[in-house]
Amino acid sequence: MGEDKRKPSRKPFMERPWFWPVIYSSIAVMIVGVILSYNVLYNSKQDEVAIKGQPETNQQSILPTASKLEMLKYPFKEELFNEVSIVQEFYDVTADEATREKGLLVFNQVYTTSTGVSIAINSEPFEVVAAMSGEVTQVKMDVFTGNQITLKHPNGMETRYSSVSDIVVKEGDKVTQGEAIAKSQENEWNPQAGVHLYFELLEDGVLINPRKYLSF
Repeated sequence: MGEDKRKPSRKPFMERPWFWPVIYSSIAVMIVGVILSYNVLYNSKQDEVAIKGQPETNQQSILPTASKLEMLKYPFKEELFNEVSIVQEFYDVTADEATREKGLLVFNQVYTTSTGVSIAINSEPFEVVAAMSGEVTQVKMDVFTGNQITLKHPNGMETRYSSVSDIVVKEGDKVTQGEAIAKSQENEWNPQAGVHLYFELLEDGVLINPRKYLSF
């Protein structure tokens, strides 16, 4: 018998063992590529919206942060520093006797302790300024003890300015450090001090000696 020299027939591509794995892998690569492209495009759009839509919010978040870094300053213009005198001290039980005596207020022969410092400049009215940026939380009118302004600051501190007149701020106003808010005057509660500013400082709601942060 003669040798059968016919070549073996080739299998169709779909029947070959590598065909379907290659197809599945290609489809998977295409799907992953589509997902990645979508994510890149979506994130790019989100970033663009955030940049265009939030400039005011970013500025508002930066300003309070910057305000927290402010150092407490004098409640008067600093060029007047050499003319300043402290006519009433904060009453500190740990201070020496002379300083404690300067922290006593006398009215109708009744002694009370001073919770702030009374600042005078040549016994004349002077411009009172915000010692730190903040919000006006109270404006109290009282001829007897002297009108009072209270400021709340971003770092949680409060400052009070008493024995003032010609007030130029109201409750809810935002003020910047060094901004004029009133003028000093005299009052009936502490006539010995003459024209002065009664300056109080609160830290975590507790009245403290302003000398802790200010060198008079």
